[in-house]
Amino acid sequence: MSLQLTGTIKLIGEKQVFDSGFQKVEFVITTNDEKYPQDVKFEIVQDKVDDFIKYNKVGASVDVSFNVRGNEYNGKYYVSLSAWKVFKSGANAPATDIGVPTEELATNDLPF
Repeated sequence: MSLQLTGTIKLIGEKQVFDSGFQKVEFVITTNDEKYPQDVKFEIVQDKVDDFIKYNKVGASVDVSFNVRGNEYNGKYYVSLSAWKVFKSGANAPATDIGVPTEELATNDLPF
């Protein structure tokens, strides 16, 4: 299931690297278009971590595409929101992928 939320980045956590080589960073956005704005925590994992940190800053308005992940551990159930794409949002700004700065999109060269 893929979902999307729009908001402003409120917090970007520290990059976490585990002994297994797994890496992640957690970030929080505050939703913009609701009567009662919500703070929603997401995580970015593995190869997208460095690009997310490089191209996103606190205060930036973004659209986040994410999947809901759930698991069970020792009889307790956990849910995480796993972001797989973060776009800069705004009427005058073109959308950019996590790893593609806006300046690169101004040319006709695609990053792949």
